[in-house]
Amino acid sequence: MPKFQLDHVAVAVNSIKPALRLFRDALGGEFLMGGEEQGDTWRWFQLNYPGGKIELLEPLGDGFLSKFLRERGEGLHHITFKTDDIVAAIAHVESLGFELVDKHLDDPNWKEAFFRPSKSHGTLIQIAESSEPDEVVSQFARPSNLDELLS
Repeated sequence: MPKFQLDHVAVAVNSIKPALRLFRDALGGEFLMGGEEQGDTWRWFQLNYPGGKIELLEPLGDGFLSKFLRERGEGLHHITFKTDDIVAAIAHVESLGFELVDKHLDDPNWKEAFFRPSKSHGTLIQIAESSEPDEVVSQFARPSNLDELLS
């Protein structure tokens, strides 16, 4: 069986900056890394805690995240488990009857697949494989407005 490690919990928010009052100021999270994705339609911002990470997701344009927020409001978006062998992980969970969707295995730096929420107790679960550890990725993964967010 492939190894899985809980990596982070992602929370969809309308705006990262006001969410930092809770996740950074009140709960003590420290900035780890972040960036903009998918044609600049959303931004991600990870905070590190002694027991794990929380990722804040903010829409920058119209896309899956803005649709999610319109339909559901702010809150839990997904849970990510990292593995060191995504192909074996996919084979394992599919052999148990779970359906995986949105498989993206072409990027040498980040490979991912998602459990279909209707088949995983209503929870979007991501399994992923990263070519580099967080310590390396955090050296170059920065949102374009990092100074503004951290001020």
